[in-house]
Amino acid sequence: MHRLFFLLAAAIVLSPAHATDWCPRPAPGSVVSQPPELRSHDGVLKLDLRILRYPGPDKTTRYCYMAGNGAQSPTLALHPGDLLELSFTNAMTSAPGDPPPMTHDTGTRVTHDPNMHMGPAGHADPCTSGVMGATSANLHFHGLSVPALCHQDEVLRTSIQPGDPAFEYRFRIPDNQPPGLYWYHPHIHGFSSPQVLGGASGALIVEGIERAVPDAAGLPARVLVIRDQDLINPAAPPDPSEPKVPPTLIDRDGESANNGTGFGRPAKDLSINFVPVPYPDYLPAVIRMQPGARELWRVLNASAVTYLNLALIFGRKPQPISVVAIDGVPAHASADAAPPVARVDHIGIPPGGRVEFIVDGPPAVVPALLVTRTVDTGQGGENDPNRALARIETAPDAREPAALPAEHPPLPKPALPWLGDVQPVRVRKLYFSEKLDNPQDPGSATTFYITVDGQTPKAFDPADGPNIVAHQGDVEDWIIENRSTELHTFHIHQLHFLLMDWNGVAVNEPFLRDTVNVPYYNGRMLQYPSVRLRMDFRDPDSVGTFVYHCHLLEHEDAGMMGVIQVDPVVSNQ
Repeated sequence: MHRLFFLLAAAIVLSPAHATDWCPRPAPGSVVSQPPELRSHDGVLKLDLRILRYPGPDKTTRYCYMAGNGAQSPTLALHPGDLLELSFTNAMTSAPGDPPPMTHDTGTRVTHDPNMHMGPAGHADPCTSGVMGATSANLHFHGLSVPALCHQDEVLRTSIQPGDPAFEYRFRIPDNQPPGLYWYHPHIHGFSSPQVLGGASGALIVEGIERAVPDAAGLPARVLVIRDQDLINPAAPPDPSEPKVPPTLIDRDGESANNGTGFGRPAKDLSINFVPVPYPDYLPAVIRMQPGARELWRVLNASAVTYLNLALIFGRKPQPISVVAIDGVPAHASADAAPPVARVDHIGIPPGGRVEFIVDGPPAVVPALLVTRTVDTGQGGENDPNRALARIETAPDAREPAALPAEHPPLPKPALPWLGDVQPVRVRKLYFSEKLDNPQDPGSATTFYITVDGQTPKAFDPADGPNIVAHQGDVEDWIIENRSTELHTFHIHQLHFLLMDWNGVAVNEPFLRDTVNVPYYNGRMLQYPSVRLRMDFRDPDSVGTFVYHCHLLEHEDAGMMGVIQVDPVVSNQ
């Protein structure tokens, strides 16, 4: 199901004698605290951030972002136009069993490349090294429309090694960046999955959502980061209270295959703001709020591989929630209308996706739960069963999170027409597919592909150059097919897109996305499932070379990634 290149090796980290718990995590059943927040001042957010790797006391491998003030995975809060100055240090430690690193230039395994351009003090230049290793590090600012340049949001070659001098990320949040929820995480090819599974992720907020959605003005805003991790109790049988299901299948990576029942052993444990909710008991975390309080919940699915299907249950009844933004982009509205607010009783969030919605809390004494319902990931997918995430406790003295500004001068009108009103200049087709390394062995490793129609399926290799060449200023439609029997999630860096249709059925969404599910093929359909996306290359910051991939990070690490080159407009003068 998943080809984990170096997960086994990455699990061998600091020796057990290294007992320091650098990044402590709450106990199961703990109260969910807001992530520590670092805010910009006078138009600048300046911070130190380092990444650590060590064995946690729960027997999982932890990867940890720690700010200079000791805050773990802080939420970064900036306004459009603000400057981010982030000094990033790789403090990870190598371990016996780590594979030798590879470089992006040749794709061959090397321990040292004498031809590599050297930076200060004899270190390889992090902007050009392209090293992929168990202790390599970089940062991707997921969803931001900043250029794919070194020191900004470039991930193909930028790679910082332990012992390198502190590396500066420095860029401005674009003035036209939609206000909403974004995030940061590592993007070292071949090692993204273990690092994110270990907890290397954090939220980033572009302020001003109340200016786009007046209903959110003055509301307490709660940030909930949902992460997954390897099972703490992988050998435990399911809780006896669960309905009896067929024996759970285990693939060669030690994960649970989808059994199609909604129950049984999950592929991964989940946590909410680092409070673990481990299998099989699923002791829920605790969210405290005032009775009937109205809040804005900003939910990030920072999972490496787990799909979410969130619902609020009061008593036994699902409650309506009002969705105001998806993937950092508030609902679109015409100049003479208020933004639409979609009221639903559950909302799916793919790995890497974000949803912001308004919640009316339960009355006093009414039992309430935040749950994730089962997700059908397909015959070849993993098991994402029903499970509780948090119990909502009400109390008159419950401390509310900080509120958004009550005054909300409207955002300036967009300079460009709404993407849905622009006709594409061309249509491309891409498709997801998979191949067992040994077709005679269903349990063998799998190689994953995302292929431009007409090209030969091939696992990602940066030495191959761009798979697609587009032009700044253009709008294109991409049809993404899924020719595999498991659910995949499409993501592209540097820009957002509009979902136009789902399996051939027109969709009229008021949201832009940067991450979307592509339904799986069940083997009996007359045509492959697909989505049609309107891709927006109008922003000058989209010029450059960057990637698109499946955001199930084990798939990305195993080859399901491609490269696009966006060329600038050529002047006729």
